[in-house]
Amino acid sequence: MTKFMSATQILPNDPPPQARKTPTHMGPREFVTLMAFIQALQALSVDSMLPALGRIAQDLHLADPNHRQLVVGIFLLCGGLGCLVPGTLADRYGRRPVLMVCLGLYVAFTTLCAVATSFPMLLVARALLGLACAGFNVLPAAIIRDSFEGDRMARTQSLVSMIFMIVPMIAPSVGQAVLLAASWRWIFGVMGLMGALVMGWTWWRLPETLHPDYRQSVDVSRLSRTMVEVMTCRAAVGYVVSLALVTGAMLGYINSAEQLVAEHFKAGAHFPLIFAGMAMTMAGTAFVNSRIVEKLGARRVSHGAMLAYIVASCAQWAMSGPGESLWQFVPIMTLNMCLSGFLGANFASIALQPFARVAGAAASIQAFIRVVGGAGLGIIIGNAFDNSARPLATAQVLCGVLTLLALLYSEKGRLFRRLNPPGRPRQVI
Repeated sequence: MTKFMSATQILPNDPPPQARKTPTHMGPREFVTLMAFIQALQALSVDSMLPALGRIAQDLHLADPNHRQLVVGIFLLCGGLGCLVPGTLADRYGRRPVLMVCLGLYVAFTTLCAVATSFPMLLVARALLGLACAGFNVLPAAIIRDSFEGDRMARTQSLVSMIFMIVPMIAPSVGQAVLLAASWRWIFGVMGLMGALVMGWTWWRLPETLHPDYRQSVDVSRLSRTMVEVMTCRAAVGYVVSLALVTGAMLGYINSAEQLVAEHFKAGAHFPLIFAGMAMTMAGTAFVNSRIVEKLGARRVSHGAMLAYIVASCAQWAMSGPGESLWQFVPIMTLNMCLSGFLGANFASIALQPFARVAGAAASIQAFIRVVGGAGLGIIIGNAFDNSARPLATAQVLCGVLTLLALLYSEKGRLFRRLNPPGRPRQVI
């Protein structure tokens, strides 16, 4: 059984810090950009659909307007359910071949979505597409873990997140532009084209990053043991749960955004621009995080942001209600999205640190918990929509408080610690 190191041990066969670097076929900028585009394919599959949900509901004759949210919710839920598979396969066969299979399936299933003739058929196609996208949740994190460590890993993930956030900024506008000229089905055509381009780029430029000594056999019992290790590693489990809670609150907003912003707040055709502006602030936050995280430490940055998130959520709850206007909702929700930008990359990096030898399997299990938990919670929050922002604000307050409790558990009651400052030997934390 694979043994994980304590908080003060250095993995004896782990390459030394100076040997861990960006894959040799690529420069740092290209590496970060490719990782971002791989992750962004999933965001494109969600956000480009938002302006089309009303059209889909009309064309496929939906009786309950809230059911349109399942086009997003089912996709995300199945994306989480599939996360257990690609990481385990990537630990055995390598990151590159598994990623190529996921990209090929992405192109195939977007085509199936485009030709769906009924809402149940569309949901099945979206479920299959979500399963194909599971690798995009897992493999970039494992590839980054192969190449970087500690706060530098968090910085790299923040840079990836910064570029990744360009997609939520432009995807609704892309979807809206397609609707002006063609059917909503052509949105899936754009998605398939992007998937094919990323697939070609990956095949041409990305080398294998898995260290040969770290290859693992495909063993269900080993995966089960790894899951137990991940779930019982106190230093990691609180951060995994926190990621699921923060993701759930964000997906609750995304699921109901078209109804809340476009319809309830009467933004109409301006919805894609408003959504893009809010997403832009998250990209800026990711950039700031990439600049400060190595100096201050991932824990200090994310813990401070979490406390601010709770305060902002309480303010949003206080303002929510029947009389709330669009210009009251947008600034506070934007602030919460900004603060979320300081949480995701840092939480993910801290949670994956103890698992260098089984980074793929650990990333799979953590992504499974984060996405399934987040997607399920997002569906619940979205379906609680009652023509006001109150359900969303209530969920954000609750998720913030529960996240704080989870962090306190992992950190044994002490926030803002720094376990691997620059200049010291790398520790598995």
